Amino acid sequence: MELGEALRTTGAVRDYTADAVSDESLYRILDTARFAPNGGNRQAWRVVVVKDPGVRRAIRDCYLPGWYGYLAQVSAGLVPWAVVTDEQAMAAALGRAASVAEAAAAGPGGFAEHLDAVPAMLVVLADLRNLATLDRDIGHYTMVGGASIYPFAWSILLAAREEGLAGVLTTMVVREEAAVKTLLHVPDELVVAGVLALGHPVRQPTRLKRRPVEAFTTLDALDGAPFAQP
Repeated sequence: MELGEALRTTGAVRDYTADAVSDESLYRILDTARFAPNGGNRQAWRVVVVKDPGVRRAIRDCYLPGWYGYLAQVSAGLVPWAVVTDEQAMAAALGRAASVAEAAAAGPGGFAEHLDAVPAMLVVLADLRNLATLDRDIGHYTMVGGASIYPFAWSILLAAREEGLAGVLTTMVVREEAAVKTLLHVPDELVVAGVLALGHPVRQPTRLKRRPVEAFTTLDALDGAPFAQP
């Protein structure tokens, strides 16, 4: 597959067949993904491949509270846990998360409720000692450190395409990070960056839909003219 095609078709896939993902395949994926760009080539990522059924169920249980809170906020028309948001509306929405959980329990469940059954589960960690977090002291939400971690996670998803696999990166378990770290014996200097689920997709990914370049790119200033195709 050409790179351009891979970039345009590697989306978030949460529906997998029952086929297992072999250790050989996982190793090849990680062996390719380790070449992801990162600050100072410090490679501040760590990965835990989770196979134990009990640990998988515990990670699922850490996922669900955040998921139901997420759904409650979306149903209220909010961007979940946005840094700039209506705090009162968010609190009211989160107060309805329990009813969302009850409704989910009455149904067959989806990706979240069956997270423990995904063919391959990888927990991605970030070593805070090795991240040059340049916006650490600016006084607002920090993003820079992730620039040395999330390209690695994206590289895993791209490398998985070559193996005929697909997957998704989810950060929902970060809402219960302390429990996840205890579960996986993670020391204080490392944090949870997310969970990657991988498997053989029920449907192969197709072309994704995104806003055009002109919708998010301007010339010379944020309020400048749209950068348009010549």
